[in-house]
Amino acid sequence: MSDVPEKYQHLQRWAFGDNPALADELLALVLAGKKTATCCSLSQYEDEAWPMPKPGDAWIVLDGAARPRVVIETTGIETKRFDQVDAQFAHDEGEGDQSYAYWRKAHEDYFTRQGRFAPDMLVVCERFRLVEALTPVKENAQ
Repeated sequence: MSDVPEKYQHLQRWAFGDNPALADELLALVLAGKKTATCCSLSQYEDEAWPMPKPGDAWIVLDGAARPRVVIETTGIETKRFDQVDAQFAHDEGEGDQSYAYWRKAHEDYFTRQGRFAPDMLVVCERFRLVEALTPVKENAQ
């Protein structure tokens, strides 16, 4: 039995965040309709040789246990300095109280954990829409 429908088998897979608990927390925000944006450092795209997303690209988002849970589609992409991300984008990331102050602190901490933070670092700001929630595969399904 496949873990995703055949029409999505070719899609890249990744999880939000840098640990299983954060992946689950951010995934829940997507499922609740609060999270419609995300960002990552441009240097991580370069270091990991990740393809730059573009509008129309679809991705499978994994939960903290690396199970496929949703398909999202990129609707917009912009690269800008961390200190130039605006309050609307921070709100659309859906985290905490959705304020710019919360976003800035959480993302500064996140990028610091990765050893990448600088106020003028370039970040890839991606907007997306939820295409489909995937039914989790049962652990002992036959």
